[in-house]
Amino acid sequence: MAMPEKSVTELSRDLRMLYNRGQDALQRENFDYAVELFTQVLTQEPRVFEIRKLLRQAQMQKAGAGRGYFKKMFSSASSSPLLAKGQLALRRDPLEAIAIAEQIIAGDATSAGGHNLLAEAALAADLPQTALLSLEILTKQSPKDKALNLRLAEAHSLAGEKTRAEQVLAALQREYPMDNEISMALKNISANKTMDEGGYGALADGSGSYRDILKNKEEAVSLEQEKRQVKAEDVTDRLIREREARLKTEPGNLKSLKDLGDLYVEKADYDRALEYYAKIAAADAGNDASLQRRVGEIKLRKLDLAISKLDPNATDYTERAAQLKAERIAFQLAECQQRADQYPTDLEIRFELGKLLLEAGKVTEAIPEFQKAQSNPHRRIQAMNHLAQCFAKRGMNEMASRRLQEALKEKLVFDDEKKELTYTLGCVLEKMGKREEALKQFEQIYEVDIGYKDVGAKVDSYYADGGAEGA
Repeated sequence: MAMPEKSVTELSRDLRMLYNRGQDALQRENFDYAVELFTQVLTQEPRVFEIRKLLRQAQMQKAGAGRGYFKKMFSSASSSPLLAKGQLALRRDPLEAIAIAEQIIAGDATSAGGHNLLAEAALAADLPQTALLSLEILTKQSPKDKALNLRLAEAHSLAGEKTRAEQVLAALQREYPMDNEISMALKNISANKTMDEGGYGALADGSGSYRDILKNKEEAVSLEQEKRQVKAEDVTDRLIREREARLKTEPGNLKSLKDLGDLYVEKADYDRALEYYAKIAAADAGNDASLQRRVGEIKLRKLDLAISKLDPNATDYTERAAQLKAERIAFQLAECQQRADQYPTDLEIRFELGKLLLEAGKVTEAIPEFQKAQSNPHRRIQAMNHLAQCFAKRGMNEMASRRLQEALKEKLVFDDEKKELTYTLGCVLEKMGKREEALKQFEQIYEVDIGYKDVGAKVDSYYADGGAEGA
């Protein structure tokens, strides 16, 4: 059965070279380098399952072959401020959500939040094998988790592995023999398996036709599209009922409290979500940085919702919108500063604070935050880029240039991030009066993406002015 995942053989020459180097690094147990190379390939070609599998292998071996799974609840689903961003991206672009999930997993190879997000996004992007990779990691930790195993069976089915899906559901039914949902899922998968086998069997013996198969396929696609439109709401409501029922018998279950908080966020019921997170804080996780970050994210969403509900035709719309936006900015900066003060060695928070300070125009205050964030290998290049921007805004162009050149040396693929670094360096060199050196930067982008920002105009202007002859 043809899957949407791509093969390594479909990679471009440059990406295949990175893939080969990644394999060599993995064999030499240079896990950091292998992770970096595989990540760069997947940034360009996210559908190559074979490479994602190798990436996961490198991450797990680096983490100690998976020892210490889920040592703490909030080292999983709430381990990164990227999780909320990933959930938002999931609605508009599943591939973007996959990339965000990988950033979370890069910080914690066993992150339940990261793997849950990746599995959900992969299924939405029609990448069942990719989803299976994360779902199998999750179900190894929680082999009796009903919701996880139902998703695992769904992914096996979508990947054309209906027999394996049957096996997963049969094992789950043995754990929950009276559960109607599992029984129905098992009946459905068995019926679909029989239909698949019967349809193609009839074709083989001459009693069927391709027209029949295509008709059935079209009907199945139509039904799946209808199901997906209501699936999110239905699943969310069902999960809320399950978790609330569990809390009645296990009132101190932190995982159920967290799940309910996340589920109410999905429904945009932020007050209820905050109630559940307050209960977690009151229990024993109140000093957890990730918990505080999550609460801050929810409060920001609540402000965003309030802004979106303003009536643009109201006489005080402009004033109210400006007031709420000012509140949002002030809250965001104060909340992040509080976390940075409480957890001074958390480099992810340092990077986040630096960005907020830079956006607020507080350039001098942002500089030390980005300098500290450079020590985070997952934020290093981004921190160097932002640090260079700070230097440039203060007129320290030589320092900005050096920082950008150092960042560019660490970029192996000419992706969007490298374009931005190259463009910024060109602009800095222009400010320094080094027009020809700036041109070399712009030309690199021009050769691969003439439409990037105003690169086309800059290069064309240079040659129109006779710059080439003076070079």
